[in-house]
Amino acid sequence: MESLLVLTLISSIWVFLAGSACCQRPAVVNIGAVFTFDSIIGRAAKVAMEAAVSDVNADPSILNGTRLNLIMADTHCNVLLGSIRAFQVLEKDVVAIVGPQSSVVAHMVLQIANHLQVPLISYAATDPTLSALQFPFFLRTTQSDAYQMTAMAELIDFYEWKEVIIIFVDDDYGRNGMSTLTDELDKKMFKVSYKLPLPSQLNLSEITDMLNKSKLLGPRVYVVHVNPDPRLSIFKIAHQLDMMTSDYVWLATDWLSSTLDSILPVHQTSLNILQGVVVLRQYTPESSQKTTLWSRLRKMLPEDSRNSSMNVHALSAYDTIQVVARAIDKFLNGGRSISFSLKNKFHDLNTSRMPWGKLKIFDDGALLLSILLQANFTGLSGRIEFNSDRNIVSRGYEVINIDRTGLRRVGYWSNGTGFTIQSPEALKQKRITYTHLNQTLGNVTWPGGKTERPRGWVIADNERPLIIGVPRRVSFIEFVTAVNGSHKNIQGYCIDLFNEARKLVPYDVPYRFIPFGNGYSNPSYDDLVKNIANGIFDAAVGDIAIVTNRTKVVDFSQPFASTGLVIVAPITNSKSNAWVFLKPFTVEMWCVTSASFFMIGAVIWLLEHRVNDDFRGPPKRQLVTVILFSFSTLFKTNQEVTISPLGRMVMVMWLFLLMVITSSYTASLTSILTVQQLSSPIKGLEDLITKEQPIGYQVGSFAFSYLTESLYLPRSRLVPLGSPEEYESALLKGPFKRGGVAAIIDELPYMELFLSGRNDFGMIGQPFTKSGWGFAFQRGSPLAVDISTAILKLSENGKLQKIHEKWFCKMGCPGERRRKPEPNQLHLFGNSLATYDNRRNHLMQN
Repeated sequence: MESLLVLTLISSIWVFLAGSACCQRPAVVNIGAVFTFDSIIGRAAKVAMEAAVSDVNADPSILNGTRLNLIMADTHCNVLLGSIRAFQVLEKDVVAIVGPQSSVVAHMVLQIANHLQVPLISYAATDPTLSALQFPFFLRTTQSDAYQMTAMAELIDFYEWKEVIIIFVDDDYGRNGMSTLTDELDKKMFKVSYKLPLPSQLNLSEITDMLNKSKLLGPRVYVVHVNPDPRLSIFKIAHQLDMMTSDYVWLATDWLSSTLDSILPVHQTSLNILQGVVVLRQYTPESSQKTTLWSRLRKMLPEDSRNSSMNVHALSAYDTIQVVARAIDKFLNGGRSISFSLKNKFHDLNTSRMPWGKLKIFDDGALLLSILLQANFTGLSGRIEFNSDRNIVSRGYEVINIDRTGLRRVGYWSNGTGFTIQSPEALKQKRITYTHLNQTLGNVTWPGGKTERPRGWVIADNERPLIIGVPRRVSFIEFVTAVNGSHKNIQGYCIDLFNEARKLVPYDVPYRFIPFGNGYSNPSYDDLVKNIANGIFDAAVGDIAIVTNRTKVVDFSQPFASTGLVIVAPITNSKSNAWVFLKPFTVEMWCVTSASFFMIGAVIWLLEHRVNDDFRGPPKRQLVTVILFSFSTLFKTNQEVTISPLGRMVMVMWLFLLMVITSSYTASLTSILTVQQLSSPIKGLEDLITKEQPIGYQVGSFAFSYLTESLYLPRSRLVPLGSPEEYESALLKGPFKRGGVAAIIDELPYMELFLSGRNDFGMIGQPFTKSGWGFAFQRGSPLAVDISTAILKLSENGKLQKIHEKWFCKMGCPGERRRKPEPNQLHLFGNSLATYDNRRNHLMQN
């Protein structure tokens, strides 16, 4: 019994001592830091992390006697060296790694950290593809570029620029940031016109060549997303190439603000170069602790860097150490111990050169990671809290404008409020709710010192004027033509209209007209439009019909003339006819009317001859009386008077009917004698299609494609015609002579001009298509919108009509002088086809 008690007591003492040993806090906890020491971000982050470790070890409320040991390794911003340095740090049983600052290095180091289950927290790697889904042990205390590119896209939208050029560093950081910005702009229906990649090691000649090529492009909004560059190489070369003028817009991501914050005060020469640049900077709230830390960190810098300043990444690095220390403290307070274990696959790879066998897996790495994700406190950089993607909750960005006096904040951006002139912290305190409808920013000084918002694009300049194609017409030259084929002597209705519209555009547009066509026949307008789509012409000015297949490849201005396809065919006039007085009634109507006279006479005789002496007498006399009585009622000269009541009732009815017949005849005959009665063998489009007769069309017009593709007419039925003279000749020959046509289908303005001096032809029906003429531009050209606005102004102020009258109304407008109404006359002899036949025979003889 006594031996049993002694055994139990010994066992209890052993369990107590073992438990005490297990729960004993370690004297030192190692964490690693992998980053580039000699860099803009690295220099500030190094002293910030050292200060943070010092503060943690001096604070008894954190780690409670356990010393935090920071093991730093320099990656020299190299992926291979970064991987080696990461291995070397992980050999020393670190429970977490801070860094790296480079997104490119982070991709490789994270592969190592994930396998060893060591949490990695970066304060500067902003690549949006560094996701928790791919790298479950990755967190970051800086804002992802996904937020920054959203802010940049909204900044572009705020100033209403539609096209941008992106300059980016050609690595994971640059490419993925550029791709994210492109996606954000696509959501807003904006366009990234060109993407200009640069190598990681900036080469001045390559930058110069790239910027020189971009000067030939239309967009003038540049977004620069590269690594921090204290030499400001891109902007210096842009300044040398006169690309920092009022025509340009330069936007930069937070790399530039980090660079400038690190070299404050910025030299005046740099300010002169950067004047007008707008840059984003991660927002950090102002506090006395932040100011104190700035001063302290500046003193900790090496002697040769004392003139440098701090950037926002220093605050993030400081807070990162605080996050890790608090998480380790909570981990140890939970009774957990820090332990590592070897993994067989690493142990088997152990060689003399690479000590793979020393790599150990952090047993409770997943637990420490979960504690890190629970962080929720206010650091010097702002609120420290992670979202579901394991990114720091976005705190927003400052919008910084650089002018000759320095860096000037013009507003803030956050996901919830958009652009405001009050900080996110102030809005929270005042509980002010902002919507995207009332966004605002302060006044910005743009490149060149101007305060007016730049257009963001340049259509053309004196060195590269706008190349405008002009159809070199050989018929209907009133609309547009090149006299003698010279580009210096282009004239016509469309040219005058374009020149007047250009005067109303609020900027200068240098241009040069280039005739399009061989000068022997009208050019193909479809080919002219294709040349715009292919970049041969920047625009085209002329009588260009706006049709579906053309709108798919170019942009059109507001239509300046209404048009549509019409049918023109020979017409005849029925006025020269001795028997025209018979035309008001049909044969049937004449027969019925004549029979009515005899019938009324007979009825009246039956009712009156018994009681009325006027209807008595010999049969011959009675027959004459009946006939004369009914016909004399037309002229109200009948001498016989009806006596019987029934006879009088019949007369009342007859006289009323006679009044209707007489009035109708008089009105019809008057119409025939006062209005031209035109007729044509073609009754309409359906009649023309079914007759299987030749149809003429204008060379170069879209009528050919419409007739073949929409109406499915065989090409063999279509006859190309190139001039009004050919129109007239083909119509006079008719469909049964070689080269003749039954009708011509063409656009309304041409046909009005053709018919203005010819009375033997006319339009059949109304236009069977609706369209308009407009000027054509390359897709996305802002000039299309401005010219459209100018055309509307010309229409409103009457200038459009005056230009039309100048070219087409010298002797009366086409619609007015096309056919003068003449009163018809009765002729004893003649035929309406006489004149027409004479002209046709004359042309056929020739």
